[in-house]
Amino acid sequence: VFPEIPFLGLMTGIAPMNPMMPGLGLAPPPLSQDAPVVKEIIHCKSCTLFPPNPNLPPPVTRERPPGCKTVFVGGLPENATEQLIVEVFGQCGDIAAIRKSKKNFCHIRFAEEFTVDKALLLSGYRIRLGSSTDKKDTGRLHVDFAQARDDLYEWECRQRMLAREERHRRKMEEDRLRPPSPPPIVHYSEHECSELGDKIKDDNKFPESVRVLLTWLERGEVNRRNANNFYSMIQSSNSHIRRLMSEKSQHEKEMEEAKDKFKTTMAAILAQFEQIVSVFHAASKQKAWDHFSKAQRKNLDMWRKQVEEIRNMHNEQLMGIRGEEEMEMSDDDMEDLSATNSKDSEDSGVSQAEALKEENDSLRCQLDAYRNEVELLKQEQGKNQPIRSEEDNTHSQQLSFLQQALQGMQKQLLRMRDELKEREAELEKSLEDKQQLKNQIHNLKAGLHNLQTTHTLQVGIKHTHMHTHAQSSKNFVFMFMWIISTFLNVHPFGASIEYICSYLQRLDTKINPGEVEALLSRLPCTFRQELTGVGASLEKRWNFCGFQGIKST
Repeated sequence: VFPEIPFLGLMTGIAPMNPMMPGLGLAPPPLSQDAPVVKEIIHCKSCTLFPPNPNLPPPVTRERPPGCKTVFVGGLPENATEQLIVEVFGQCGDIAAIRKSKKNFCHIRFAEEFTVDKALLLSGYRIRLGSSTDKKDTGRLHVDFAQARDDLYEWECRQRMLAREERHRRKMEEDRLRPPSPPPIVHYSEHECSELGDKIKDDNKFPESVRVLLTWLERGEVNRRNANNFYSMIQSSNSHIRRLMSEKSQHEKEMEEAKDKFKTTMAAILAQFEQIVSVFHAASKQKAWDHFSKAQRKNLDMWRKQVEEIRNMHNEQLMGIRGEEEMEMSDDDMEDLSATNSKDSEDSGVSQAEALKEENDSLRCQLDAYRNEVELLKQEQGKNQPIRSEEDNTHSQQLSFLQQALQGMQKQLLRMRDELKEREAELEKSLEDKQQLKNQIHNLKAGLHNLQTTHTLQVGIKHTHMHTHAQSSKNFVFMFMWIISTFLNVHPFGASIEYICSYLQRLDTKINPGEVEALLSRLPCTFRQELTGVGASLEKRWNFCGFQGIKST
């Protein structure tokens, strides 16, 4: 019987499962490190497997290679054959190939990956061929993972296949979530251009046809031969502006009518609510209230509160609508006022002047275009004199319209010139104000420079005083160093810091032992601290060592 895994037999009524059982298609779960595994003797036809000592540590294995199906088996008996290997390891699963060596080891490649885990359970077993005790018929098995190129190649192929499936799935998901593409735009041709000219005049087909016209213009399909066709289509597009404005005004009118109707209806509803509330108030007076029962009074009170809440809610809604209308009216008034006020800043004046110049140039271009059209119409009228009177009437009407437009453009151009002159005068005034501000800034800078000069002189005087004080303190330190050096030179065995301070305090009573010790510590080449005495009589003494370097030389 092969060793049983303890936790597989915990459920009542289920026998322990043998991992070497043929036909078992599931890989055994990983064994816990803490749970003890009971291994038993395995009897085969031509050999016997004895379990290892349970007190020994588990066998060491290498890191599992990706897609590993091959195991290394060492410690085989010298007389072991390939048939014996198949008999022992064939119980783990189907064997694909066996490569046996002459040095008591082999490589076994299984058909499935999970069978490798079953084969690893045989690591550490002692094998004996039959009942022989010869050394050549015994051995200790060592099973470990092996790195094979075929296993790695199959694993990489499987990973690539999974990656392709994932990319395909992701692409299908992206295609599903991608918005639909716009319909294709037809290429330009004379036939398509003539059809588009008819479609662009139709109100229902105008949105689609104007998109085609825009695409042709962006592609650069315009040239000298078809410029007149494009001009007529652009003119037809411009003719839709009046229709769109009329539709917009109609919808705005309908919206205003709907608003007025809504307000009148709301006012009527509120009036009825007020009447109902007045009814409840009249019923709550003492003349009528005393004749109702207690339950009726309770219902009347509850109904009155509900009606008052609904009335107040609708009142607030109507007041909100009126407040929004007043806000819109006030915004319009503010826009009108802000449009009439002139901007005094230089940047706004310059931008307005540039805008006026650009508008002036555009008006000039339009004026030249109208003049050219008038001249063309005159030439065509002179060439086509024998044409019918209806065409003459249409040409004369077009000519009159163009003349009226030309006069309007001239008036607008004169008005724009006057505005441009006014803007230029305002700009000159703003430039003068800017120059005055620059002069004031220059004067302020000069005053600031004078203040800085005065402050620099004061700081220089202060630094001079500080330098004099530092020089005097430095001389004082040098004097104390000379006194201490002389004192310690007289005492060749050194002196304690308290003894040195008691001597210096005769000269200056403000001397602190800590300051003297810090001064001596800063000069290790001149003063050295030594420990003298033993035990409780241990004492720190300072010695003068300034002449030791000279003596050594």
